[in-house]
Amino acid sequence: QVQLVESGGGLVQPGGSLRLSCAASRSIFTFSVMGWYRQAPGKERELVANIASGGSTNYAPSVTGRFTISKDNAKNTVYLQMNSLKPEDTAVYYCNARGLGGAYWGQGTLVTVSS
Repeated sequence: QVQLVESGGGLVQPGGSLRLSCAASRSIFTFSVMGWYRQAPGKERELVANIASGGSTNYAPSVTGRFTISKDNAKNTVYLQMNSLKPEDTAVYYCNARGLGGAYWGQGTLVTVSS
C-alpha cells in the first residue's frame, strides 16, 4: 500500500505564494508519473501539473508560468511551487502517483486564496 501525504496548504492573499509537498511512502522512482490535481467546490477534479520519471513536466494552461512542479528523488517528495496566486486557484489540491501497481491519491490539502 502506497501512502501519499500532502502538506503546505493554507490561506494566502491574492498575489501570494505557497509551496505544496507530497511525501511518498516508497521510492518515487517506482512511479512513471507524479502530479498534482485540484478540485474546487462544485467542479470536477482537474490536472494542475505532472512530472514524469525522466523529469519532463506538463502544466494546465491556467497555471503555466505561475506554478512549478519539481521532485526530490532522495526525499521521495514532489513539490508544487505556486506563485501569483489568484482566487480561482482556491481548491483542494491532491497528489497523484501512477505506476505499474496502479494509481494512488493523497488525502488532499486545502488552498484558499482570499483577501
